[in-house]
Parts: sequence; structure tokens; C-alpha cells
Amino acid sequence: MTDVQVRDAPDEHRFEALSPEGVVVAFAMYDTIGPTVVFTHTEVDPRFEGQGIASILVRSALDDVRASGRDVVAYCPYVKSWIARHPDYQDLVRHPKG
Repeated sequence: MTDVQVRDAPDEHRFEALSPEGVVVAFAMYDTIGPTVVFTHTEVDPRFEGQGIASILVRSALDDVRASGRDVVAYCPYVKSWIARHPDYQDLVRHPKG
């Protein structure tokens, strides 16, 4: 399913991937600390696994973070590995100072 839409649901502290029918089929949980978005967990409904939805979700979420001028800390293993596989997103990763 490549026709999912991704939206930020800040009241829920997550980005959501929605099916064409408007059903949430995946989400990426986050917290914000100042200008940093901390991704903590990504989950895909088992009925929709293996269709590339998590990748679409993470790419869209990171594009949103970039557009807003924020940076990222990835505690979520999926987000962390996705960024590692996509060098053009590694500039978003917050590195400790000092």
C-alpha cells in the first residue's frame, strides 16, 4: 500500500499513516524536547506489515521535522536503522555537544 497519507497528530505525540479510507495503519511515537523530536516507538498494524508503510511513515515524519527546522534523536530501533540506511537524512540527527 503506497497510497497512505501521513499526518502529525501532536496531541497524541505521534505521526500517523492512514489508509485511503482514513484508518490509522501505523504510527511513530515521539516526544519533543525544545527543538528536538525524540522518536521512541514505531508500530505497523500486523495486517499491513511488509508493504513499506513504516518506511513511508518515517520518511514523511523526518521531512516534516526538517521543514520545521528541528533535529532528531532516534531511540526507536526502526527509525534509527532507517536513518542509518539513508545518508541524506543523517544531518537531522542531534549529536551531543561537548
